[in-house]
Order: sequence, then C-alpha cells, then structure tokens
Amino acid sequence: MTTPMQATRFADPAPTKHLERAASALTARGFTVEILDDVAAARTRIKDLVPEGASVFTGASETLRLSGIEADINTSGRYDAVKPRALAMDRVTEHDEIRRLMSTPDVIVGSVHAVTETGSLVVASGSGSQLPGYAGGAARAIWIVGAQKVVPDLPTALRRVEDHCLPLENARTQAVHGWPSAINRLLILNAEFHPGRGTVLLLREAIGF
Repeated sequence: MTTPMQATRFADPAPTKHLERAASALTARGFTVEILDDVAAARTRIKDLVPEGASVFTGASETLRLSGIEADINTSGRYDAVKPRALAMDRVTEHDEIRRLMSTPDVIVGSVHAVTETGSLVVASGSGSQLPGYAGGAARAIWIVGAQKVVPDLPTALRRVEDHCLPLENARTQAVHGWPSAINRLLILNAEFHPGRGTVLLLREAIGF
C-alpha cells in the first residue's frame, strides 16, 4: 500500500541526478534521450523531430493534452494526424482500418506512466490503442515524460502505476466518460531494438499523471 509520503514522492519532480541516471540507463539500452527544461522546450523539439506530412498518432495522454502537444499535432495541419481521422470513421464498419491506422503510423507521440533509473519505460492502458505503436508498430516513437515519473526500479514503477496513476485516471474517466478506468494492459519496454527509433524527452518539471 502506498503511504501519503510515497504518494507525494510520486507527484514531485525527481532531482537532476535521478533524471541523469535514468537517461544514462535508457541510452545504454538503445533509447535516444534528451533532458529538457520544460514543456515549452518539448513543444519546440517535437516540431524538429516529426517530419511535416508524416502520419502521426497521439496516444491518450494527459501530458500531451496539458502541454498543448496533442493540439499542435492534431489541429495544426502540419501532419497527417491519425486520431482525428480515426474518430471520424465508423467504429463498426471501418474497425479494421482504424486499428491499422493507430497501430502503424510513421510516428507515435505519447507519454509513459513511469521511467526507471535502471532503464525501463512502463505504460498502462485501458483500451490498449497506443500500445502496438509504442511496442514497435510505429516507425518512430516519441515519449514526453515529466520528472515526477522517474522512479528507482521496476517494482516501484508498478506501484506508481497502480497506486498513483490509476486513481487519478479513474477520476478523469468517470468525470469525462462516466465509467471507471482499469489497468487492462501493461507494457514494459526494457530496451529499444532499433537504435534511433525510440526517443524520450525527459522534462525537469512535472506534468501529467
């Protein structure tokens, strides 16, 4: 069970030395990592990293919504934005096409629920719609990660997901959709098989869950 002190720690930005430790471990495992000061820097960097005209899917993420990156991608007209296209399609008759669009974009942009100082990324999902792209379906994956998500190890990451992230996401889905959330699927990325495919933009500030 998570204590109030642990819950606070899960919400507070990790010190620089912990960010650097996580960045070093992720780099050793094939990820490209950049430590950025804030959300504004991440929004600018995304424009450099994502080619104009690329098909881009934004995974469900409070980090993307709060930062403005979701709107930058899906409403700017700069990219072939997958999410607006998928939402406009018929979920019954065009289900297979929606699935393919979400699973294999040129670029998927999202976040994770925890980053370990040992070099793992942890993502929980209710529907799993973003997980195929994260795991390897997308040609490139970019994750924007707040400093509060850095934890020492995998057991702590899983505690953060269940005891910190789930209650917050549950409250959000109840308010927005009228139903509870759940950890139906869990993805752990321990390494990037194709160097250069996965980029982590690790922020010095806290944002998202």
